[in-house]
Amino acid sequence: MNSFHKKCYDCPFYSPQTSYCLKLFTFVKNPDEPPCLNPSRENISKTIYKRPAEPVSEIISPIEDLSYVPTGIPGLDALLHGGFLSGKTYLIAGETGAGKTIFSLQFLIYGALRNEPGIYLAIDEPTEHLLKGMKRFGWDVYDLVKAGKLRFLDMRTHFSKIYLKDERGKIEPRFVIDIILKNIRRIGARRLVIDPIAPLMYGNPENVLYAREFLREMVFSLEKLGNVTTIMTSEIPTGSNQYSRFGVEEFLASGIIILKMKEIKGRIYRILYIRKARWAPVKPGKYVFRIESGKGIIIRGPLEKFL
Repeated sequence: MNSFHKKCYDCPFYSPQTSYCLKLFTFVKNPDEPPCLNPSRENISKTIYKRPAEPVSEIISPIEDLSYVPTGIPGLDALLHGGFLSGKTYLIAGETGAGKTIFSLQFLIYGALRNEPGIYLAIDEPTEHLLKGMKRFGWDVYDLVKAGKLRFLDMRTHFSKIYLKDERGKIEPRFVIDIILKNIRRIGARRLVIDPIAPLMYGNPENVLYAREFLREMVFSLEKLGNVTTIMTSEIPTGSNQYSRFGVEEFLASGIIILKMKEIKGRIYRILYIRKARWAPVKPGKYVFRIESGKGIIIRGPLEKFL
């Protein structure tokens, strides 16, 4: 992937809504003259706003003493005051087809390009099918996988023998957590995606208490590492007000982002809503986004502009 583009409009790191470059963390004055083509401090200072017309600096300036991890989604980091809190857990909830997997993969790929290795736990889909789908979408990550920047794990492989023996109830949460931690250490991962979280519960599906204790132990173990930022995805039924299956994921997460589909004037739009963002005074609002091949999620603007 080339970091330099002839114009900002063609770059996935450029947010047209805020005139902000997520690669260089600067405001772009003229999108026809990308600052990345003149990367010296002197040249960049000539192409960015020193004082934006709107108080956008208050939105994107991180709070001191807190480390932030950029999501790689144009427009979202500005809304989140810089991105996700490093080492914390985030829940991406949404109905089928809303973009949860694209969101998660975009987060991992962006991190891998920034030398922040990532792990994707494929729970519902075989890794081989996932990689083929990504390539068809325009994300050929073979080089990143070969370089050890990305690792895809099919968790069903670890449990296939237990499935055949019908011994699912005997699996201890610590066993699953140890597999995750082992792979994190193996590549020095800084980003982790569990997509989706519910099927990872290999105990009795009716035992909600078991699932909640499993999730608590897993989240606490991951956050104890201090430098691995985690995304858990959760599928919610269309029209439901739920954010998770077990009713505890949202309390463990430092942030919740809801992805939904909405019909407006006969057209279907994808909507993003930041439900929770710890230590980031996010202004309540819903945002329309699109999904583009090879780029992923791009926020188009506030929902009210499309009503």
